[in-house]
Amino acid sequence: MEDLWAGYGPDPVLRGVGLRVEPGCLVGLIGPNGSGKSTLVRAIACTLPAHRGRVLLDGRDVSLLRPAELARRVAVVPQSPALPEAFTGLDLVLLGRTPHLGLLQGEGRRDWEAVFRALERTESLALADRRLSELSGGERQRLVLARALAQEPDVLLLDEPTTHLDLGHQLALLDLVGRLCREQGLAVLAVFHDLNLAARSCDTLALLWRGQIGASGPPAEVLTPEHIAAAYGVEATVVPHPRWGTPLVLPEGVSERV
Repeated sequence: MEDLWAGYGPDPVLRGVGLRVEPGCLVGLIGPNGSGKSTLVRAIACTLPAHRGRVLLDGRDVSLLRPAELARRVAVVPQSPALPEAFTGLDLVLLGRTPHLGLLQGEGRRDWEAVFRALERTESLALADRRLSELSGGERQRLVLARALAQEPDVLLLDEPTTHLDLGHQLALLDLVGRLCREQGLAVLAVFHDLNLAARSCDTLALLWRGQIGASGPPAEVLTPEHIAAAYGVEATVVPHPRWGTPLVLPEGVSERV
């Protein structure tokens, strides 16, 4: 992202955002409510036109790519997607292969292999024959991730991916995404509200507030008491996690500076 400005009216939410996500890297996007995290995801995916600035994928402006090519290379897991209740889990995940199919072309062996590999990775094989109307929010979320993985993308955008998931599935999902980064060179940008979960899971954090990246780098450099107070208005103690060594944020109360 280069000098990216975007929003929903005359006053932009994002104001000159610059950020780089490398292949094989999981970047966590953090920041308070209303800071523009979901707006940034939509701008990257071209579902929200930028006011100015550019989003580049391998040096190419994504706004100039054909929709089918963009869909093959960039997959999005939104916060609360609208899902067809009558679809089965398999129907939903199979939609991930749509960008790879020509007009009136049926699914081939590679498509079915990608679909069942995605179901297996997300521990969703048991949901393949069940209708979405019968599933919990967490089960749906796993299937939406499986649909994204079935696209076999180069870039994965996750907007609060752990929403509706219990603690065990949160950790399993983020561990899976981390493995895909390392093993397949996937570039991932994921939105987080849970700072400790972001610190545990991400290679790099980017702190977004007031429409700009206020800090970016390794979690220990971003999750400081000073940055947390400035962005969230909260006084916090930050200590190393006793097992992982990653920053552990212990909120103490609303900052007197707010």
